[in-house]
Amino acid sequence: MKKATRILCLLLAALMLVGIVACTPKKEDEPKPVEKTYDEISAEIYDAQLGEFKAAYAKAKEATNISERFALMAIAEAKLLESGVMLPLTTRGGNYAISRVAPYTVCPTLWGNDSDRFHNAVIADKLLLATERAELKAKYTELKGTGTYEAFVKDYLKGKGYAIKDTYTLTYSSDPKTWDALATSRAADSNAIVNIYDGLYEYDIEGVQQPALATGYTVSEDGLTYTFTIREGVKWVDSQGREIADVTAGDFVAGMQHMMDAKGGLEYLVEGVIVNASEYIAGTETDFTKVGVSATDDHTLVYTLTAPCSYFMTMLGYNCFAPLCKSYYESKGGAFGADFDSAAETYTYGIDKDSVAYCGPYLVTNATEKNTIVFAANPAYWNKDNINIKTLTWLFNDGTDTTKAYNDALSGVIDGAGLNASTLELAKKDGNFDKYVYVSNTDATSFMAFTNINRAVYANVNNEAQGVSAQTEEQRVATKAAMQNQHFRLALAFAVDRATFNAQDVGDELKLNSLRNSYTPGTFVTLAEEVTVDINGTAKTYAAGTVYGQIMQDQIDADGFKFKAFDPAADDGVGSTDGFDGWYNAANAVEQLNIAVEELKAQGVTIDAEHPIHIDYPVYTGSTTYQNRGAAYKQSVEAALGGLVIVNVVDCPTSDEWYYAGYYTDYGYEANYDIYDVSGWGPDYGDPATYLDTFLDGGAGYMVKCIGIF
Repeated sequence: MKKATRILCLLLAALMLVGIVACTPKKEDEPKPVEKTYDEISAEIYDAQLGEFKAAYAKAKEATNISERFALMAIAEAKLLESGVMLPLTTRGGNYAISRVAPYTVCPTLWGNDSDRFHNAVIADKLLLATERAELKAKYTELKGTGTYEAFVKDYLKGKGYAIKDTYTLTYSSDPKTWDALATSRAADSNAIVNIYDGLYEYDIEGVQQPALATGYTVSEDGLTYTFTIREGVKWVDSQGREIADVTAGDFVAGMQHMMDAKGGLEYLVEGVIVNASEYIAGTETDFTKVGVSATDDHTLVYTLTAPCSYFMTMLGYNCFAPLCKSYYESKGGAFGADFDSAAETYTYGIDKDSVAYCGPYLVTNATEKNTIVFAANPAYWNKDNINIKTLTWLFNDGTDTTKAYNDALSGVIDGAGLNASTLELAKKDGNFDKYVYVSNTDATSFMAFTNINRAVYANVNNEAQGVSAQTEEQRVATKAAMQNQHFRLALAFAVDRATFNAQDVGDELKLNSLRNSYTPGTFVTLAEEVTVDINGTAKTYAAGTVYGQIMQDQIDADGFKFKAFDPAADDGVGSTDGFDGWYNAANAVEQLNIAVEELKAQGVTIDAEHPIHIDYPVYTGSTTYQNRGAAYKQSVEAALGGLVIVNVVDCPTSDEWYYAGYYTDYGYEANYDIYDVSGWGPDYGDPATYLDTFLDGGAGYMVKCIGIF
């Protein structure tokens, strides 16, 4: 079981630090202390540090009106940010780039996996001029939703003298750990796998949801039953293109069961949404036929929901709803229910590209670790005549050479590249800046710096010789106590000059563009109707059209916290959580630290010049960019907090060592850091719950492990 409860040894006595006490001999008649499980300790820490968020979010989940739900979720997110368990850093995009990819010819949808499907991309044979790119973007705004933009792009480019390629080459930095779409929630896995299967419905390049493996659907009057008609004649094939079976409605039932059995981090998405999903995942219901997904025949698929779900259709673009070729899965040792065992010697499903079945636009013909992944057009694909890209190639780039991507894009090895501080200067010197460079769009992915509030290890769990902490035992105890203090965490957050930190990657000119100040983007959802909610005892009414971020900021202000997550004046008055630094403030950092010092003193923890708090911060030093970011973080925090906090940059010379400090781990007790900035979250569906559910307690929230619990 993925989240199995564990009985821990005496080492775990230090995992929840509520005070520093001396050891004294035990009297014979004293009762033995009751051992607590790791999950019980995690639950106590969660309630102590995130109790206000938990209560506010539970209230939001109870709302039946969608606009009220959104408003209450914004209030809950304010509580999450105020806890200081994570600091928003950046989002993707907002940087200078050059590209042969025509704008908006890859799905622009902010949630799910569809934005990583590349079969409809339009690629020119030369880098696009910045002026032409601007003209295309303006036309997209005009044509969006008409279904005519792709044809316009092709005609436009041909008219400008470009040829349209049927190949697309880009870079990647982390190999898939599995090819099983239903057993992983890691972006490095799902970004690749999504190109080898189709879902029921998929968003097109104009952001409109279109039929894929389903040809249509109906919804019952009570909103509880969704019935899909499965497309006929779609084939499953192996990696060699050999036909295995027809795609049927039963494949979606098998996929849902396998996803719940595998517990790869996707299962929480359907808990409480599909009838008996929560019970099956928890093990209290073992009969999967009682779960609300069934095939009434080969081409009729039915989902039964626990309650009407306004965002259910938006969930279909994520891999938790992927189909599974049952017969092929079983031929690779796969089983269901109590018989499922991913550790069995006979279980080989998904271990490599040759151990999965395909029903999407591509077959993987080459997957060489840290080198190349090649996706070739699937000759059996049901929609093969309507894809633009016949060969999709990913080339590995670990970032050690900061100019490689730029030079490769210029020479045509790859079809585009973002510019960093080094290549920005090159582009200006060689005349390419004014000619080709544009500012890329930001997206909904939020990268955060997580604070480990329950650290248990001081070396990487996969290799104890890597990521070794230099902290003494005394320092470890003090640091853990500090990390469980809200004011100390906020002091760290306010002390980070995020703009300078980000400039090490994107250059000084664009250092603010991709800064994000919240977890959920402020304009992710909008109220459809007027709503009145309670903010600290005062009824406040929000008009229809109010964006999520405004409500979140109002709660932050009402609570007296001195940071700006949302700026209503940003983005020409639309408002945004991006493009400014609403956290960095050295004076606020010192104020919070002073409070923390007094509170920790009462617990027996001294913080002064002779006893600073030591923070371990793993940094990928094999990359100059990340090395510079680490130096910027260290310098900013230590300067702002007057030497009372020492940042220990933990040298990770390889990307794997860096990832194994936290990104590749499965449980909070494996997190080998005090601060970690590798992980982030992109939305799975069109509701703020896609972000906030990742901080549910009890091990249900996928990102809670990043703060060292569950």
